[in-house]
Amino acid sequence: MLLFVLCFYFLKMKRATKSQSVVKETTSAMTEIPTVESVQYDFSTIKSITNCFSPANKIGEGGYGVVYKGRLPNGQEVAVKRLSRTSTQGAVEFKNEVALVAKLLHRNLVKLLGFCLEGEEKILIYEFVPNKSLDYFLFDPSKKQLLNWFTRFKIILGIARGLLYLHEDSLLKIIHRDLKASNVLLDEDMNSKISDFGLARIFMVDQTQGNTSRVIGTYGYMSPEYVMHGLFSVKIDVFSFGVLLLEIITGKRNNSLFMQSTGAKDLLSYAWKHWREDRALEMVDQSLGGLYSRNEVIQCIHVGLLCVQEDVDERPTMANVVLMLNSFSASMKTPNPPAFFNGGIEKISARQEADQSKSKSQPLSVNEISTSELYPR
Repeated sequence: MLLFVLCFYFLKMKRATKSQSVVKETTSAMTEIPTVESVQYDFSTIKSITNCFSPANKIGEGGYGVVYKGRLPNGQEVAVKRLSRTSTQGAVEFKNEVALVAKLLHRNLVKLLGFCLEGEEKILIYEFVPNKSLDYFLFDPSKKQLLNWFTRFKIILGIARGLLYLHEDSLLKIIHRDLKASNVLLDEDMNSKISDFGLARIFMVDQTQGNTSRVIGTYGYMSPEYVMHGLFSVKIDVFSFGVLLLEIITGKRNNSLFMQSTGAKDLLSYAWKHWREDRALEMVDQSLGGLYSRNEVIQCIHVGLLCVQEDVDERPTMANVVLMLNSFSASMKTPNPPAFFNGGIEKISARQEADQSKSKSQPLSVNEISTSELYPR
């Protein structure tokens, strides 16, 4: 009994110490957060504008917390992201999103309006985007019909411009690292806005590549050099954009189960097979009913395949992507087979099994989950 009491007391004190250190670390980080672009709110105000975090106001949930709809005292509707207290990444997520997003201003990025830091509560307040996320429409058999080709092409261009701003035009050089359909929000005019910067990394102006031992992201959107070796650069966002672009065109998730008759195991293999056999238009989402610009679709598929090349140097920059999407006369390389084609998936699966045999790791997420890790947190 005495041993049990001592162990309980030790664990309780350890948890309390960890909690205090997290709060202290996050509080110290506030000195680096600009307060001109965003406003700090107290927790009582947050409770008031969300009706005490009422389940009726819940509009989304991800790996790091829950998002509620709220209304500020001035009447403005907002999205309130309450980070989970149990998440070991909560403080890191909070510092990343506030410090980064508060400095970013672009029509294709979700705008941060404020934050709250009180005790263990870490809350972000974003502009409210009424049409939810891209995956809400794109992968629903009935709702996808609301996405005609004009709207899809506008969404593609918006995402490309948002990434270009992050990579080259903002004051900071930023890699998003978790671009996917659920992290692209749509406003009332169906303009795309990139969201969720919790995994973003800042690069020095002259820095081109980084390395990490903790690979974080969403399975299916991550580039091979990032998954296999932890290498990241702006080209991992380019790869994710290519996957997302092909999803928008086909209306299929990148991990969809493809028919055995197609000879494809995933979306990239499926797209490459159709491209190679000169049947690219056959993979266009049937919900479009054939009402689309043939040239624009072919151009987009071509760009998508270039973005998912296995060789990093063969992938275009986002500046080139925007140029190619806007000009049919732009010079474009002939794509090679995409990454993960010819056994790449099997290699990655073997790597995952080896990693998981060493330690108990969380299962990799599929597209619906906010984030996933190949190594334990």
